[in-house]
Amino acid sequence: MYILGISCYYHDSAAALIRDGELVAAAEEERFSRKKHDSGFPRNAINFCLRHAGITADDLDYVVFYEKPLLKFERILMTLLNTWPRSWGVFREALISWFNEKLWIKSEILAHLGIPAEKLLFSEHHVSHASSAFFTSPFDEAAIVTVDGVGEWATATVAYGRADWDGSGTNEIKMLREIRFPHSLGLLYSAFTAYLGFKVNNGEYKVMGMAPFGEPRYVDKVYKLINVADDGSFTLNLEYFSYPYALRHTYNRKFVELFGPERVPESEFFTPRTHPGRDGATARENQRFADIAASIQRVTEDVMLKIVRFAHEQTGSRKLCMAGGVALNSVANGRILREGPFDEVFIQPAAGDSGGALGAALYAYHVLLGKPRKFVQEHNYWGAAYSTDEIKGFLDANDVHYTSFDDPEKLADLVVDSLMEGKVVGWFKDRFEWGPRALGNRSILADPRREDMKQIVNLKIKFREPFRPFAPVVLEERTSEFFEIENPGKHYPARFMLLVTNIPEDKRDVIPAVTHVNGSGRLQTIRREWNPAYYRIVEKFGEATGVPVLLNTSFNLRGEPIVNTPANAFNTFMRSGLDLLVMNNRFVISKEDL
Repeated sequence: MYILGISCYYHDSAAALIRDGELVAAAEEERFSRKKHDSGFPRNAINFCLRHAGITADDLDYVVFYEKPLLKFERILMTLLNTWPRSWGVFREALISWFNEKLWIKSEILAHLGIPAEKLLFSEHHVSHASSAFFTSPFDEAAIVTVDGVGEWATATVAYGRADWDGSGTNEIKMLREIRFPHSLGLLYSAFTAYLGFKVNNGEYKVMGMAPFGEPRYVDKVYKLINVADDGSFTLNLEYFSYPYALRHTYNRKFVELFGPERVPESEFFTPRTHPGRDGATARENQRFADIAASIQRVTEDVMLKIVRFAHEQTGSRKLCMAGGVALNSVANGRILREGPFDEVFIQPAAGDSGGALGAALYAYHVLLGKPRKFVQEHNYWGAAYSTDEIKGFLDANDVHYTSFDDPEKLADLVVDSLMEGKVVGWFKDRFEWGPRALGNRSILADPRREDMKQIVNLKIKFREPFRPFAPVVLEERTSEFFEIENPGKHYPARFMLLVTNIPEDKRDVIPAVTHVNGSGRLQTIRREWNPAYYRIVEKFGEATGVPVLLNTSFNLRGEPIVNTPANAFNTFMRSGLDLLVMNNRFVISKEDL
């Protein structure tokens, strides 16, 4: 049985295909369209999924959309009418958007795939999120928490999931509580994202990266915006926000009066902490922004802790599943794992809207159709791959000079030697990753022992803000030597780069390029069976240096999606300061030879 899940028309449009309950292929539309966070109809992602499975739309048993458009449209209309006349400026634009495109998603899906209407199903937004986490986890039962900006009406939910693995029981996701729009933890964080000069639905992780440069001195002011109960339920003080009646502005003048002037987008960021010799007015103003980032980050973490504790109290489970865009806040995830009441935590790697496509398909299969479970998401390599012949054909057609290696051990030796020489390597292999993290198939690799690698990779290769941290990838069996985490093998968030943990003080000078300013790292653990070639590079680097850790960042330039095709990889290589490009563990292109 084939079921296709689809998400689109907000951000990170995607498609995911399951066969008899097991994931076959999944991808965001942005990887094909090259438009970051593409929200359009995911025709390229759909076509890829079908092509990878070797089927046509006629072979699909069901197609499931990740939310209910009419219910969402109801929320839009109710919100605009309830905020009239302040919403008059966006009323026309919102209606045009919905009547031109969003209301007709059923017709668009049916037309694109040519399937009968009875094959098309609709899930609810947060049910899709919950399913994307629980039905891919290894758990028989679990508490489920979903938190994001907004779905139809819900912005946060607590649920309980039960799984049937052998056909003797039932699969269930029982919703226990929801918080509804306009009260939203995700939109609160997004308001600060915009205030700090970053793009909403794009720059939230930059706020998280800026926060460690500051101190949470503005927590009391943040709590003027949000009222939080002991059980994690919350309401926002809407006097400070404009998102209920404005499409492009999340906060208002009263917000600015409370926190001071906004940060100018793209302005240089340096503080007395980052540059001890620069303590003028600009540095002090930047320190204020860093302190505000630290404050909203702290409040977000505290609210999430209260929510998951409530989930534990309501379900009695010692296992937690999480999804929704806020579940990508890896600093909060680290605190949940350390301070929360759960023994095990699973977070959907594509936790945002893209993961809703997978969740919708799994919900239909397991709950609506009652089929038993059989799939656990052990890795995250579900995108498109390109064969050796395809890569060679591209290189030859474009007269690119390359060296070909038949022996992967010799290639691994070359890569490790290059890394130890201070070179930065683009690593392109097999199927690209599902979700926002590069986990070793579309990655940029560098030596974590070199302090200057932070500046080299940020400024000369990625062309991005110098305060942005980098993730370390570490052999799973050596993780506890370099990171404060016990029994790393049971922690799924670590393998998906969804967890920030402290680095022991005696190791911070050993791996300075992946140690953030507060002594933490957003790690990725790796096993040989998940990705043998990637594992071998880290392993050989460890054998040569005693440090089984590499700097790993996504293979893209600032403002662009992670690379998909050989052409994407080569073009990014040529436009950046990368020294080597390795493709499919065989072809090596060196800037020195071009």
